[in-house]
Amino acid sequence: MLKKSIALLAILCASSASAFNLDDLKGKLNEAIPQQQAAAPEAPSQAAPIARPSGNGLANISNQDQVGSLKQALGQGIDTAVASLSKTDGYLGNPKVRIPLPENLQKLDNGLRKLGMGKYADELITSMNRAAEAAVPEAKALLVTAVKNMSVTDAKNILLGSDDAATQYFRKNTGTALSGKFQPIVVNAMQKVQLAQKYDQFAGKGVQLGLVDAKDANLENYVTQKALDGLFVMMAEQEKALRANPLEATGNLVKKVFSAIKF
Repeated sequence: MLKKSIALLAILCASSASAFNLDDLKGKLNEAIPQQQAAAPEAPSQAAPIARPSGNGLANISNQDQVGSLKQALGQGIDTAVASLSKTDGYLGNPKVRIPLPENLQKLDNGLRKLGMGKYADELITSMNRAAEAAVPEAKALLVTAVKNMSVTDAKNILLGSDDAATQYFRKNTGTALSGKFQPIVVNAMQKVQLAQKYDQFAGKGVQLGLVDAKDANLENYVTQKALDGLFVMMAEQEKALRANPLEATGNLVKKVFSAIKF
């Protein structure tokens, strides 16, 4: 860098007596400073295979303790997830789980905002998220029941599975039932926050402007599914954190079992 700067300075000084010519200056600079050869690209490194827990660490831990620790850990995760989502702005203020407008209403949202009527979309979004926040505590009992009914095989598969194995278990085995039982709670919460009224105002403006069909969205199903999706996202985060840092868990048994399967 120093040699290059000195060479450039010398060339500029030598050129000061004559008319400035950029092409000449480039040529002189290229002569004075040999071009460095481009370094050969490094060969891409091979990704190391992802290690999975072998389960050997569980050999000295009884099935009863394994299942008990998992249920305790899942109970803690449910408590934390529900608590974080059920508070004000639990959904609305968290970009990971915030419920947006249904896709088929995005055109209307864009159209209203261009006309300075974004408040209708904002009010509807807020009402949907408030409905989810009001409803999510009622899901706790359903999830806890699913944990209680977990078999030894289910528990082992979760303990030795991926970072979100428990969340996948809940989705696979309880997703439909949770949705069916959760929806009436969401509907009731929607009434409390006057979601139907907000939607009517929102869609009504769209109909008047020719931007949306009056039939456009079933908000009950949409909010129910999005509320459950958000709950699973937060539970998966809790599960991943526990596997990464088992010693921070509550309860000696949970610490013991999850430390035994830590990567």
